[in-house]
Amino acid sequence: MAYGHVGNSAAAFALQRLGVETYPVLTVHYSNSTVYQSWRGPVFKAAEVAEVIRGVDERGALAGVDAVLTGYQGSEEMGQTILDAVALVKERNPAAVYAADPVMGDVGRGFYVASGIPGFLRDRIVPQADIVTPNQFELDFLTDTETRSLADLLAAADRLLERGPSTVLVTSAVAEDAPPDTISMVAVRADEAWLVTTPKIGRPFTGSGDVTTAVFVAKLLDSGSLSGALAETASIVYSLLAATAASGQRELQLVPAQDEIVRPSTTFTATQVR
Repeated sequence: MAYGHVGNSAAAFALQRLGVETYPVLTVHYSNSTVYQSWRGPVFKAAEVAEVIRGVDERGALAGVDAVLTGYQGSEEMGQTILDAVALVKERNPAAVYAADPVMGDVGRGFYVASGIPGFLRDRIVPQADIVTPNQFELDFLTDTETRSLADLLAAADRLLERGPSTVLVTSAVAEDAPPDTISMVAVRADEAWLVTTPKIGRPFTGSGDVTTAVFVAKLLDSGSLSGALAETASIVYSLLAATAASGQRELQLVPAQDEIVRPSTTFTATQVR
């Protein structure tokens, strides 16, 4: 996005502020996010995106890539190009991981991607991913369940682990057995599960999911600690959203509030739930 912080313009800045070298590859170049009534700019062809990745590979850079992070996918053709890129990165660096944010919809909005994308994410992307970061709506679709409680969230995350990933982060979940006016994140592996619950902050913020996934992946790769990565991610995202809410602005205040990414004003700890 030229205006605002969504997708790469949100994730890349957060990663760079954390000191992570980042190679953003754009699939669209919009004037602004699609939550507005109008936007302008091109959607890149899958072949064009593949050429960018090829060029980066020609610089010998892919051998140093620790993770591939993907979010919104506009078409199944683009999804296949992404899978090809993941395979290439893992060929260059077998230790690299693939983190997929299966962007497709949200509670209250339903699906907001092309009709073939949810199935492609479920059947092709998730089985190839090492880390997946669905919100509650996406988790329910990917596992064909309806989650209402913490136990439901854990059971659904376990079902998703059975599809191939080693780590699941459920973002922006609302559980009936959680305190009122709170929102939760749950991080799950086969042998452990952790929960962080934070107060709700007013309205939804476009781009917050992109920041959440980026920060979580960076923290997890840095420390290897699932609980630590979850707690730090919750602290950073909450503090950033609180600063944005206080500003009265619609767009994430990533640049003015960038210190929240490295020194969040509010911190949380993770509770082990398995």
